[in-house]
Amino acid sequence: MTVVQVREDLREGAFAFQIEAYDPDGDKLTYGIRDPAYHFSVNKDTGQASINNTLDRERQEYFRVEIIVSDGVYETSKEITIIVLDANDNAPTFQNLPYNVEVREDIPVHNTVLTVLATDPDLNTGGIVSYKIDQVIPLDGTSVFSISDRGGDIVLNEPLSFTSKSAFYQIKINASDGGGPLYDDPNFVQSTATTAFITVVDVPNLDPQFLNLPNLASVDENSLVGTSVFKVQARDPDTGINDIIYYSIEDTNAPDLFQIDRDDGVVSVLTVFDREELLHINALVELTIKATEAGLNVDGIHANTMAKLQVNIGDVNDNQPRIYKCDGNNCVEQIHFTGDIDEHSSVGLSVSGLNMTVKDPDLGENSRFTLHLQGTDKDAFSVSPISAISESAVLILVKDPIAIDYEKKKVMIVEVVATDATIPDFVSTATVTIQINDINDNIPEFKEQAYTLSVEEHCVNGTIVGTVTATDADELDEGLLTYRLLPESMLPYFDVYTDNGTIYVKNGNLLDRERTSSYSPTLQARDSGSNVGSTVLEITILDINDQTPQFYRDYQVFIRENNVLKLQVEARDDDEPNTPNSKIQYGIEDSEYSGNFTIDKDTGMITSIGILDREAIDPELNGVIELNVTATDMGVPPLSSWVIVVINVDDVNDNPPVYLDPDYTFHVKEGVLVGYVRARDADQTEYNNRISFRITSGSQGNFLCISEPDGDGYRGVIRVDPDVELDYESDRKNYTLMVEATDLGQHTAMTTVEVVVEDVNDTPPVFPSGLTMSVEENSPPLMEVGVIEGSDADTNHSLIYELVSTKCHCNKTWEPCEEQWFILEPTGIVRTSADYNIDYEKCNMVDMTARVVDLYTEKGRNSTEVVLSENVEQGTSVASVYATDKDSGENAKITFQVVGVEFDSTNAGEDPQPIGLIFYAETNEQPDAIGNYNGVIRQASQVFYISTCCFIFLSHQTLDPDRKGKYLVRVKAINLDLSTEETIELITVDKSFRVGLRFESPVAEVNANLPYIRGALTGATKAMVHVVKVSSETTRNEQRKEVTLLEAYFVFPNGTALDSDSVVRILNTQDVYEQYGVILQGYGLTGILTGTFEQQENKLELFIMIGLVVALLIVVTVMSTSLVCIRRSYKRKLKAANAMNSAAMVTVEVQKAGPVVPGTNKYTREGANPVLNLNIDSATDLGFDEDGSSADRESLNSLDYNIDLTMTEKGTMPMTIIAEEEENMGGHVYTEPLGAALAQRGKKGPQPTGLTIANPALSTTDL
Repeated sequence: MTVVQVREDLREGAFAFQIEAYDPDGDKLTYGIRDPAYHFSVNKDTGQASINNTLDRERQEYFRVEIIVSDGVYETSKEITIIVLDANDNAPTFQNLPYNVEVREDIPVHNTVLTVLATDPDLNTGGIVSYKIDQVIPLDGTSVFSISDRGGDIVLNEPLSFTSKSAFYQIKINASDGGGPLYDDPNFVQSTATTAFITVVDVPNLDPQFLNLPNLASVDENSLVGTSVFKVQARDPDTGINDIIYYSIEDTNAPDLFQIDRDDGVVSVLTVFDREELLHINALVELTIKATEAGLNVDGIHANTMAKLQVNIGDVNDNQPRIYKCDGNNCVEQIHFTGDIDEHSSVGLSVSGLNMTVKDPDLGENSRFTLHLQGTDKDAFSVSPISAISESAVLILVKDPIAIDYEKKKVMIVEVVATDATIPDFVSTATVTIQINDINDNIPEFKEQAYTLSVEEHCVNGTIVGTVTATDADELDEGLLTYRLLPESMLPYFDVYTDNGTIYVKNGNLLDRERTSSYSPTLQARDSGSNVGSTVLEITILDINDQTPQFYRDYQVFIRENNVLKLQVEARDDDEPNTPNSKIQYGIEDSEYSGNFTIDKDTGMITSIGILDREAIDPELNGVIELNVTATDMGVPPLSSWVIVVINVDDVNDNPPVYLDPDYTFHVKEGVLVGYVRARDADQTEYNNRISFRITSGSQGNFLCISEPDGDGYRGVIRVDPDVELDYESDRKNYTLMVEATDLGQHTAMTTVEVVVEDVNDTPPVFPSGLTMSVEENSPPLMEVGVIEGSDADTNHSLIYELVSTKCHCNKTWEPCEEQWFILEPTGIVRTSADYNIDYEKCNMVDMTARVVDLYTEKGRNSTEVVLSENVEQGTSVASVYATDKDSGENAKITFQVVGVEFDSTNAGEDPQPIGLIFYAETNEQPDAIGNYNGVIRQASQVFYISTCCFIFLSHQTLDPDRKGKYLVRVKAINLDLSTEETIELITVDKSFRVGLRFESPVAEVNANLPYIRGALTGATKAMVHVVKVSSETTRNEQRKEVTLLEAYFVFPNGTALDSDSVVRILNTQDVYEQYGVILQGYGLTGILTGTFEQQENKLELFIMIGLVVALLIVVTVMSTSLVCIRRSYKRKLKAANAMNSAAMVTVEVQKAGPVVPGTNKYTREGANPVLNLNIDSATDLGFDEDGSSADRESLNSLDYNIDLTMTEKGTMPMTIIAEEEENMGGHVYTEPLGAALAQRGKKGPQPTGLTIANPALSTTDL
């Protein structure tokens, strides 16, 4: 089928494709097309197909048409497939229109507010839509939003605000594709725009705002209650919410005058008031108005704001003018006045001595008043002023001098009338008696020889002391007298008005009653004839309250709690005695504890209200109360001072201890620490709140309780008595203790402590008794003989088993077994050995001694064993020791000392041998948290160790790494003259347990992967892997890969170790190999070497000696060449025959790749052909291989599979009886090893994968 590709954007009439055909006859051809959809038209002569109806790939990606070719005689047709190619002819189309969202104005920045989606059906880049924002209305919102290029997420860039920013946004979003071919443009980009409408939803996040505050309002005095003063207006700036506003008055400088309506904010009069009573605040009332929103804001509170409204109290004309007589600043309302004037005085002269003042307390025009005179003599005088506002001094002036005639009338009387200018009914009158003065020619005479006057100390300058006048019998001099004070020394203090005899204070600052209480100046009067008269003035300085009371001393008192305090304080005042200025009253200022005391205001006696309680005082004050005591006099204004009275309340032991919890329950293993009980004593001194604990009952001698500080209280540490061990296996598993808490005042509190003893794995496992097994001789390898099942009284245990020793009954004699016929697996299964054949004729019974170990043992008798192996560096810590002493202080200190060392060899019949003190103990000076002292064992020999217990020692000698056994170290714990001794066992692990692992990887790579290799080996063997050495293995073949040898010990905490055979057996098990063997092979592991080996080092001297020997033997080598070649040929044949009898198949690291079947060119490393690819058992060597290296005969020593042991119990299996084999061999059929090997190789199906082991020894049958 022919396929034609046509792009969908071709216009009508455009060339689409060409029909090509030929005619063998060379006839002219005509072309046609059958197209049901009429997409194409064909030129019948040329075969050119052009577009008839435009194509659309999105509607139809392909279709079929039939083309027809004819030569006029014959006609042929062919169906072709039209593939419509994509053009970028579609613009992106927005989905889910319209886009209208509402967004809270408090939406966090960077959140997505809207996601738009546009799709484009075009292919490739033409179908990939990207977005951008073309326009945001209003324009200031351009930076507020952004859109992700691909995802269409419109993200908020700036915070929204319903009030300060726009509440509505129009976002014009443009979606464009990635461009593609369209018509003549190879990369035409299509785009579509739409508008998203985002409405910002207002949230209550703004405080209300006052519209007309702060402001000033006015209201007249005496306004009726409820009179409206001002309407406060506030609004909620969150206009989208427009919450209800409530109003209130929060503060004012004149309480209870005004009120505000909670809802409409109208301020109105609350009580009728008088402006003149508010003059101390200048008749201006300040109100603090609070506006609060009814609803909660975004913070969950009612938003509010406050502002001030000032109310000016307007004046009402409600006061009449009043007439006062003023002496200086002292004005007294009066209705009778007197004055004098010389007869026939000139017009306009004033009557002297009146000191008349008219006052109207109203404000402004309301205080305007008029003055006029009435009375019989009103025509002789006039008044000034005629009109005044608020206040004015009044003068009576001479109007008609002729009418003032002493000889006609010595006294004249007028009446001064003051009338309110607005309310005529507001009138005040005063009668003025005017003395008419005559000319005086007699000596002035004072009425008294001495006058007593008084004035206050420190008064203002100009204060009138008094007026003292003289009289003259000559009426002509009356009123013409002049006055002066004598002596001159009085003038700094006092002076006199010369014309009227008024004495005034000249410098009030100099008048101090406390320094000078009186003065006696002389007042002199002089008439017109210079006649002089005098009198003495006794001026007494009056006391004012200018002295502050002073306390005599500071006050500090000590008193024990539970007593009533009585303390008198005293102060003095230097003002005049027996006057209010010097009378003192006492008080106590408010403070935290002032309410607990009273003070007699007159005597100053301080008394506590009830008894004092130290525990009621804040503990941080340490029992100290400070009272601020004031002394205030009764003067005006009163003066005061203060003193701090310090009261030290001594603590008395009057509170019992209180347990923090009502009772306690502790779960304790068979250990030492049980738990803590806690109590607190409310007394505040350490002596009184110290608590001690003791167990009063329920302990039965098993527990101790020791007190120790615990924050602001004490706790009782409950421990098991060191001389006692709790035993879960006993009948007693629960204890109910009564614990008493006692302070030094013998106040007590009791609590109950429940102690539940939990099981600790401390009971050793035991063997069953009378265990006997039977087995036939020549039984197959690894056959199960029987199972040992030990038992453990602990609730949680895991038992494993290990073989300790074997004895064989041979020739009617018990002796150590020469061959290990049986193995004991950790699971307790006894199996026949794979290395030896059981022979009844040789031995008929085997006595196996084994031990069972509990892996979960937490404490027990094996806790004193420490294991040493050959690679511990000098100074390494091998164990630690702990000891405790019931005494305290210096009597509890313990030091450790090594007093003897013996070595107990594993060789039979050898007793422990004393050796030198190759260990010594170091003691830590400080005990641990539970009072134990500990020390340190370090040792200098290169032996590896595992510590399972208790000591730390240091050795100054080197241990023998070839020794097998254990060191018995006797350690003494010394406390002054007392001591105790224990023996520590240090079990050695000799170098025979060293295991070599061969890796086909460089040394650097092995070292880099060492943590992972060690982890895999530990996981596989469950032993601690101690790497001794990582080195490059010496090889003779330079073309072999670089090989690294890793030497390590596999040691268990109980002192046992794995040898090479055990490691091989573990790693070759199916489960272990699948989990860990694959990992180790990935790091390059290819083989495991035998137990004891020494890696050869390239020493220069050794090579020189070898070179010399080789040189000397060159001649001998040449002469024996022919003999060696003949012998070598014969040897190969024997080797091949020997190999065919080998039954085991283990891949050798050094064997060559390729087929290993008979009849091929496959050679072993000795060159035998044809053979199996097997290593040759050294036991079958006929002795011809003198050139074979020792590496070709590497073998693994056999050792039982050991696992982690912490607790052992030895038991003796009486014996294993070996049954004699039937002489006719029973049903057993002998199988030739070579045939079995070949049959095994021919088996199909999956075989378990194992690790390659270098040269293991194989038990074979000799030729």
